[in-house]
Amino acid sequence: MLLGITGLGLQAELWFSDDGYRKTMNLRSAVSEQRALNETLRARNAALDAEVINLKKGRDAAEERARTDLGMIGKKETFYQVVPVADTSR
Repeated sequence: MLLGITGLGLQAELWFSDDGYRKTMNLRSAVSEQRALNETLRARNAALDAEVINLKKGRDAAEERARTDLGMIGKKETFYQVVPVADTSR
């Protein structure tokens, strides 16, 4: 009888205490979330590494970056800006 009560007490502590089963499940969930975040960051870092290597080795990548970010226009190029017609019927 005493052994049964002790067993039930230990089971209750295992399931309901802060250091028991709930904490284990919470830690597993946190580890899973962190692994997913780490995988996302690894992919982002790989893309950034590839971009850095491309910028260091090739002039084309630096020129493309200058065109998109800074609006660079080459010496023998002409820039045309198309402006849509405003709707005046309002």
